[in-house]
Amino acid sequence: MSVVVDLAMFPVDKGEHLSPYVSRAVRIIRQSGLPYTFGPMGTSIEGEWDEVMNVVSLCFQAMSDDCHRIYMTIKADYQKDAENRLSGKIKSVEEKLRP
Repeated sequence: MSVVVDLAMFPVDKGEHLSPYVSRAVRIIRQSGLPYTFGPMGTSIEGEWDEVMNVVSLCFQAMSDDCHRIYMTIKADYQKDAENRLSGKIKSVEEKLRP
């Protein structure tokens, strides 16, 4: 696997409570079978570029069905021939924090 993408996506035309819309995207990510980490401000997904971008596209399509304005941020970290970076990146920092 070669890319970790941090995705945040939500409609800006649906009021204050957005979890029903965000959950659509998280469900698609979960069903993709790709490794992911769900967080309070976004979801990180790991995989090959094309499969991760396909998941991002599916999330957008599902939200755009009834949302007229969507805010989205995507951060990507590509590394050739790398895998298990979702946990590996965190583990590397945590090891350095130990006394």
